[in-house]
This record gives sequence, C-alpha cells and structure tokens, in this order.
Amino acid sequence: MDLNPEEQEIGEVDVLTPKEYQIILYNDDVNTFDHVINCLIRYCDHTLEQAEQCAYIVHYKGKCIVKTGSFQDLEPRCTSLLKAGLSAELV
Repeated sequence: MDLNPEEQEIGEVDVLTPKEYQIILYNDDVNTFDHVINCLIRYCDHTLEQAEQCAYIVHYKGKCIVKTGSFQDLEPRCTSLLKAGLSAELV
C-alpha cells in the first residue's frame, strides 16, 4: 500500500560540511594597539572598526577569535600574524 506524500517519512540525510577553523589572537605585553590593529587589517581583512574591537577584546579578555574559515585560507593569515610578532594560533 502506497502512502500519500504527507504520510511518507522523510529519512535523515548526512551532509558533510567543511570544518571551520579559527584564528585566536592572544594578549601580550609587547605589541602596541596600533600594531595589532594594522596587522588585523592587513592580514585578516578587518575594517578599522573590527580591528579596534578585537584589539580591545584581546586587551581586556586575554584572547579573541579574529577570523574563521577554512584551514587553507587561515593558515597563511595566522603565519603572517606570527611573523609580525603577534601571539596567535589556528585551531
């Protein structure tokens, strides 16, 4: 016996989604606000306002997620932040 469309059970479908990675920026006692802001603008494509907000969050909270995305996109960005003397990690 066929069920009408309203009575048919819809099975679950597994959808593979790419893993989201994050660059986390940590506070340090070395870098100036201007340097951190400039690096976030240059390497993470932040606007001035975004970069300033992240710099203040890092200063007051100790860390901040500054960029999310694919590993391929974030790895060179994180490397650039590290080369610029910032404390960051890709997770």
